[in-house]
Amino acid sequence: MLKARVLSAIVMALVFLSALFLLPAVGFFVFISIVVLMAAWEWANLAGFQRALEKLAFTVLLSVAGLCIGWYVGLDTLTYLSEESIRDVVLTGCVWWCIALLWVQGYPSSAVFWGARASRLAMGFFVLLPAWLGLIFVRSLEQGAWMILLLIAIVACADIGAYFTGKAFGRRKLASAVSPGKSWEGVWGGFTASMLLALLIGQMWFPDQQLALFAVVIPTALVSILGDLLESMVKRHRGIKDSGQLLPGHGGVLDRVDGITASAPVFTLALLSTGLV
Repeated sequence: MLKARVLSAIVMALVFLSALFLLPAVGFFVFISIVVLMAAWEWANLAGFQRALEKLAFTVLLSVAGLCIGWYVGLDTLTYLSEESIRDVVLTGCVWWCIALLWVQGYPSSAVFWGARASRLAMGFFVLLPAWLGLIFVRSLEQGAWMILLLIAIVACADIGAYFTGKAFGRRKLASAVSPGKSWEGVWGGFTASMLLALLIGQMWFPDQQLALFAVVIPTALVSILGDLLESMVKRHRGIKDSGQLLPGHGGVLDRVDGITASAPVFTLALLSTGLV
């Protein structure tokens, strides 16, 4: 199992980095859209729709919604994206994650608001589409590929820091009804790891924009933990361990991108607000 997990991680990293740095913006748009559609298929299962036709229907519906959002922001050309429209969509995503935080904190009582299959299905639009648009927009920037790599590094530092700190010092449970293994000590460990990353990157590439960099890194790191918790909550309600079996040793696509789904719209909004790029 460990060998399969390591090999899968290496392959995933190589595929993603190749798509990020070797493909043009249009190619990355196609790549990330395929990933989101795969995640949509899995989300339909999390919502309780197990038949292939039902999952296909949701995937098609999410595609249509994505096309509508693309038209709204000017995605049909990929040469001029309306920053004001982008801001509207990612801000909507950020507001959604504020609501998700309340639901995670209130679980299992909060399931009265979202536990129905249709409600869980609707959640998928807010989880996947703002993140999809945020990633596409950031990639379209002059230094977009490197900024997406920064986003991945922030989420990875928050995750790794939380894991090791929580394992060594974890005492106070963060959300025991959702994910018993997570602790507040882990949160602060992940936060600290992300701050160290911000200090390092700031000194190397943004010496005159250190405060702006912190304004981007802090909310991105914190909300990435919420993405993990939300998926854990929905999986627990659904009664399954993994979102899928596509990735050997890792589960499904959603199991690998849960932190990104939450952090991408926040990261994008922070970039637009701080003018870091």
